[in-house]
Amino acid sequence: MGVTRVSSRVPAVTHRVTVLTGGSTPERDVALAGGAQVVAALREEGHTVSVVDTVSGPLSSSCEADLLTGVVDRKPPTLNQLEALRREELGPRLTELPEVREADVVFLVLHGRQGEGGELQALLDLAGVPYIGSDALGSGIAMAKDIAKRLMQHAGITTPDWVMWPSATESIDALGWPLIVKPSRVGSTVGLSVVDTPDDLRSAVELAKTHDDDVMIEQLIRGREFTVGILGDEALAVGEIIPQHDIFDYECKYTPGMTQEIFPADLPSETTATIQASAAKTHCVLKLRDMSRVDFILSTEGNLHCLEANTLPGLTSTSLLPQSAKASGIGFRQLCTTLCDLAVDRCRGTKARARGF
Repeated sequence: MGVTRVSSRVPAVTHRVTVLTGGSTPERDVALAGGAQVVAALREEGHTVSVVDTVSGPLSSSCEADLLTGVVDRKPPTLNQLEALRREELGPRLTELPEVREADVVFLVLHGRQGEGGELQALLDLAGVPYIGSDALGSGIAMAKDIAKRLMQHAGITTPDWVMWPSATESIDALGWPLIVKPSRVGSTVGLSVVDTPDDLRSAVELAKTHDDDVMIEQLIRGREFTVGILGDEALAVGEIIPQHDIFDYECKYTPGMTQEIFPADLPSETTATIQASAAKTHCVLKLRDMSRVDFILSTEGNLHCLEANTLPGLTSTSLLPQSAKASGIGFRQLCTTLCDLAVDRCRGTKARARGF
């Protein structure tokens, strides 16, 4: 599969960038931690940067210092904390802010359904505001895991078997025990459980339903876990993830020392190429753009299974996409600038086509 190489040159053109971060999802801390490092990287590259929290609005310098600490708690916010944040969300008022309307590009550092599920992207499209990442269609497809897995399966991309709750007992048992139970439209393994027996299924479903009405029950595949970053339409370096826990859960993802992340992964070149090709194909099949991070399990039997694609992956300098980029020779500052350039160039092309050029 041919790929378009993203230039390794850091462009001299600078932009007015508004970093949109925070939010009211369980991954708020993750978004703010990424936002802190994206803001610093873009300013170091000479871009003019404003910061907007989708809950509290534009951030002053003192508010930036308070919120953009780069720290992620070992547990996500409580449901009560999230409910209070959701009552304050700006929603459609975001596009009325001068920081958003007058930006050359909006840099999205958001996670979870409100940030990467397509609604925000549709709002920015309607307002004519350029932004990095996938559009409303691709964002919505990737966030709805049931739909994404159906498309992958149709395209011949192997993914663990699954059913949606509620399903017949026979269908659930056919997946084999233990099972993964998770909310369909939430990331960072929030609300996810490994269920060993049918007796524990109901409580796991109820936990997942506190985060999303759609609950997925998925086959648990044992093996080695890998991840691949996509930039533009290029598959970057493959990395291996070795968590201390049985799965790569929230604590392992955001607690230093809880996971070993190896970039590039120690794999035969043929296996690396196979994983990269599957990642690029998944990115294309799900209608994604600019960037994604695609996660895999290589089973103990040697079979590759695509777990999911993340449209707005973590963007601290030690997150998986930046590590994948770094192992491909693309530093964090260059990664952030390249994402801005992709969005700005796309907007210019759209305007030119609208004028008939």
